[in-house]
Amino acid sequence: MKQFSVKPWLVVASLLLTTSCAATSNTTASTAVPPAATPNNEVKDEAGFNAYVAALKQEALQRGYPKKLVNQVFSSLKYHPHVVKADKGQPEFVETLDTYLPKRVNEWRIKQARLAYEKYQPELQQLSKQYGVPGRFIIALWGLESSFGKITGNYSVPSSLATLAYEGRREEFFRTEFFLALDILREGHISLKDMKGSWAGAMGHTQFMPSAFVKYAQDGDGDGHKDIWTNRRDAFASIANYLKTEGWRPGENWGRQVKLPENFDYSLVIPKGSKNRAQWLEWWQAREKSLATWKTMGLKNIDGSALPSADIPATVVMPDDKEGRAYLAYRNYQTLMHWNRSYYFVSSVGYLADAIIAKP
Repeated sequence: MKQFSVKPWLVVASLLLTTSCAATSNTTASTAVPPAATPNNEVKDEAGFNAYVAALKQEALQRGYPKKLVNQVFSSLKYHPHVVKADKGQPEFVETLDTYLPKRVNEWRIKQARLAYEKYQPELQQLSKQYGVPGRFIIALWGLESSFGKITGNYSVPSSLATLAYEGRREEFFRTEFFLALDILREGHISLKDMKGSWAGAMGHTQFMPSAFVKYAQDGDGDGHKDIWTNRRDAFASIANYLKTEGWRPGENWGRQVKLPENFDYSLVIPKGSKNRAQWLEWWQAREKSLATWKTMGLKNIDGSALPSADIPATVVMPDDKEGRAYLAYRNYQTLMHWNRSYYFVSSVGYLADAIIAKP
């Protein structure tokens, strides 16, 4: 799936950023009808949308989707011009971690996360044993993505995806997501009326795109359905499965904030502006050293205490360059960056996960 390269000093609409965590999955094998021509400079309106979805409907029938399902879904599709406007006009403004973290991980969110962590502890322990993922990270992602299931979006997912495909800027991506949404409906995991999400198509407690749902969603309570919209157990298991699938290392943390020595060589910091995840991982690998090695180079914990002499691989990350915070990021940081390739988002997840178990 297409990744969105996010400059760390830009904060972009968080629900759209969540789409970067989804992985593409081809679950419907067929010969696709060529997409309708929708050049970006074409005026978009409801009439054009109706013509576009008429061609999309024929493709759905040729792909072999049940006629009843196709009629139900396509009769419900509505053109949302404000979705197109939101996609083209995502807000961008200067932000730093020092201003971002207090807003994203405020006292209310920390309190709610701690309460949830305590309330669901037996369930979280079971998931941690099954998937190798600590419960505090499940709660942190749940709290940041959907405010603990309270804010999941109220847009019809098929309508949002069809609108964005018609808009044309990322047509191939959103067409793929649209048909994966049909797969989810065909499999009976959720009803059409309950398939709600963000304007960008991110769904439920986890804010998964349909492709992420297909790859990672789990039936956490054994009822035969993968319901990330209304079933918290399914959502928790799906978060844990995502992290496990993308390489979570049990027994390791996400990273730690550090102080750099005065003579630190900043070429050892992962550069910013990678064109994709593969390049970012190459830059990471070229600079990775053990905690013990970083200790000998003069790096210290943020409180000035010595780093442990451990053989844990880590890389220096500086979301705000030399003027901002420095972190030693562990391999689990890579996994969180797969969920959302934003230093700010990953920092907020780690910050909240640490706050959940921090002693008063």
